[in-house]
Amino acid sequence: MRDFHFPGRSPVYSVHGMAATSMPGATLAALDVLRAGGNALDAAVAAVATLCVIEPASTGIGGDCFCLYAPAGEKKVYALNGSGRAPAAANIDWYEGQGISAIEATSPHAVTIPGAISAWETLLARFGTKGLDSVLQHAITYAEKGHPIHPKVGRDWPGAVDKLTKGGADYFLPPPAVGDMFYQPQLAATLKKIAKEGSKGFYEGSVAADIVATLRARGGLQTEEDFFNGRTAAEFVDPIKIAWKDYEVWQCPPNGQGMVNLMILGMLEKLGIAPDGPLGTTRVHRHIEAARLAYRDRDAFLADPAFAPVDLDHLLSRQYLNAQAGLIRDDKAMAVLPAAGESGVPVHADTVYLCVVDKDGNACSFINSLFQGFGSGILAKDSGVMLQNRGFGFRFTRGHPNTIAPNKRPMHTIIPGMVTKDGEAVMPYGVMGGHYQPMGHSWFLTNFLEYGLDIQEALDLPRIFPYAGKVEAERGFTPAMVDKLSRLGHQVVEAGGPHGGGQAIFIDRKRGVLMGGSEPRKDGLALGY
Repeated sequence: MRDFHFPGRSPVYSVHGMAATSMPGATLAALDVLRAGGNALDAAVAAVATLCVIEPASTGIGGDCFCLYAPAGEKKVYALNGSGRAPAAANIDWYEGQGISAIEATSPHAVTIPGAISAWETLLARFGTKGLDSVLQHAITYAEKGHPIHPKVGRDWPGAVDKLTKGGADYFLPPPAVGDMFYQPQLAATLKKIAKEGSKGFYEGSVAADIVATLRARGGLQTEEDFFNGRTAAEFVDPIKIAWKDYEVWQCPPNGQGMVNLMILGMLEKLGIAPDGPLGTTRVHRHIEAARLAYRDRDAFLADPAFAPVDLDHLLSRQYLNAQAGLIRDDKAMAVLPAAGESGVPVHADTVYLCVVDKDGNACSFINSLFQGFGSGILAKDSGVMLQNRGFGFRFTRGHPNTIAPNKRPMHTIIPGMVTKDGEAVMPYGVMGGHYQPMGHSWFLTNFLEYGLDIQEALDLPRIFPYAGKVEAERGFTPAMVDKLSRLGHQVVEAGGPHGGGQAIFIDRKRGVLMGGSEPRKDGLALGY
């Protein structure tokens, strides 16, 4: 339990339902749906659609999503891949012929066909009790009637001025101040069209034509046929898991990076609980080293499995993870990692994650993103759709599993998480923040389920992340802690900003109580009823 002498949040407790999101308006949208009789999936889509309006740097309907859903009573976790594909004309031969060896973040070539709307419709059809016409109403109201800019949103916006200028997104300039009202009438009209027509209203007709014309005018390869095909892009896939402690930890499979979280957990379990506590040098050092090894394998092997199979049986096997854990020494950092692949995946940290549990025990873990802040920065003006830049995650090296190809999905960083026990969901959770996410997932889970912090403390705890040869520490790490890590051989630097943002809801089935936490590094909150 936290010390009430110091600033902080307490966990939120409720009985009938709970939602945790990165914005108050989205949390309230989810609760409105729950209290009106909707289930966790209905509420999650209402919340994420709201976030696509009121947190525009982090997410939008021009982006992608992934979902893990655990229906009450089924003892099964379903995974939905809502990530979009490269255009049909995106052939490596064409790019090489144009002298393009890499994609810029603001290029039309970075825009893959958005998968979010296809995914929302697919999920609602399978598990929802309401349709898009109902669950989009909160988002439509915020877009049409306006919403005040919250502090984290206002902090992030100015950093995207150059991108928005280059992308022709004049409507988003100059950045609004915190507390200013912001209106998006074109987006409201598009959301109304989707509410009336379903995904057809996005992937066909005037909205698709506007997006394609915007991209083609900038040299993009996207076509209206690509968008027509994108309507059915979302698909249910088999989730992946690892047995950990007394639980099963679930992730979506590649092309997402969820396997990295599972690999880190597997290595740490072999090493055991560090004796010096959640912020002790040994604990932090082990976590850094395990992450370095897992991310190495991600950069070498992770890709769209339809184009380059990923050997998950090997990478998640106890034999392999135990062997990797054996490389970690408590007295010294690895100077050079054993070879497995190259690094060089672009930096980004803008995403929204939310989770919902309803009165029946259905649990939803949901993540939606534009990739970098404001995605590509390219705005389809007539429809008000900001476009993602997921294609920025492709490689342009022939032979690499993640090399761009027609209709291929890029390696994705956004990952929802789910924990079950004896087959029943006990916690939807997630930590956003680009590459940080697997590190964040494993950091949060071990904080909460291994080191005994409460669900909010587990999110609050200072974070650290090994990236690009350095270890990026939040300001919560004291100089003494940094010095100890440096003596082990880590090059520790202050993180340019806080690492990620997370939400979680624990289902205490014995007491019939829900317990939630929400990220202090964002503007949101957890609420229940």
